Amino acid sequence: MQLPYIAALCLTCASMASAFCVTPEMVETIAPKSKECPQNMLPECRTAAEAAPYITRAFHRYGIYSPNAMASVMSLMALESGEFQYKRNAFPGRPGQGTANMQMAEFNLKYAKSIEKLEPHVANVTTVDGQPDAELNRILDLVVADDYNFGSGAWFLRSQCGEGVLSALNQDVDTGFAAHMDCVGVEAGNEERQAYLTLAKQAFDL
Repeated sequence: MQLPYIAALCLTCASMASAFCVTPEMVETIAPKSKECPQNMLPECRTAAEAAPYITRAFHRYGIYSPNAMASVMSLMALESGEFQYKRNAFPGRPGQGTANMQMAEFNLKYAKSIEKLEPHVANVTTVDGQPDAELNRILDLVVADDYNFGSGAWFLRSQCGEGVLSALNQDVDTGFAAHMDCVGVEAGNEERQAYLTLAKQAFDL
């Protein structure tokens, strides 16, 4: 990790008038394992201190300012990434699936196409259907750099779930979380997901 760059991100965050910054303490509350990275989890693992500025930047980039929405996104990413220890799907090891949001390959292609710096690298790829594993993993490799990795959850909520889900989150965190998880295609009532949501509520004082 480039610590001077992380420090610059934090300073940028601090200089934003009325800006909301995700702190390392908030990340640790939601993902307790992120306090440190076990040696055997390197190089994919990121600590709360490393992740927080990138998550903050992503929320500003995609216009996610509601604490309810931030809590929903962060609870999802914490669970899916094993508390930010994984960037690629390890169980069962599905080619092309990854980022902190643990997105399927089709969404990583869409995500890469939405990023100006990455779009030229996927300009000729129109679908992931029928693509070999090596190509799916090549696309994933483009979006697991930290700035993109931690932006995937906010991007997905903003671009794939629509204003109805964002509106539901703005009104009520639990109802909105259910709508968000339905958009993702997972069961909101799952005990583990609810446990992470509870931690996220604590982090955001909801």
